[in-house]
Amino acid sequence: MHISGILSAIVIGLVIGILGRLVVPGRQHIGILWTIVVGIVAALLGSAIAAGFGVADTKGPDWIEWFIQIALAAVGIAALDRSRVSR
Repeated sequence: MHISGILSAIVIGLVIGILGRLVVPGRQHIGILWTIVVGIVAALLGSAIAAGFGVADTKGPDWIEWFIQIALAAVGIAALDRSRVSR
C-alpha cells in the first residue's frame, strides 16, 4: 500500500467515523483516534459487505455502501463507548 492509499483510508475513516458518531445519540466518551480507527474498520467492512451484495459499484454515488459503512461505524462507536463507560 502506498502512502496515498494510507492517507485516503485515514481521511475516509475520519469522515465515516464522524458521521457514525453523529448517528449515535448522546455524548460519546471516546477520542478522535478511536473514532478514526472505528471509521477505517467500518469503511473496509462496509465495502466488503456492499461488494458481497453487489451494490458496491453503481453508476452514481454509492449510497447503499455509504449507509452500510456509517451504520457499522455507529454500531462500533456505540459498542466501544459502552465498553469504556462500564470500566
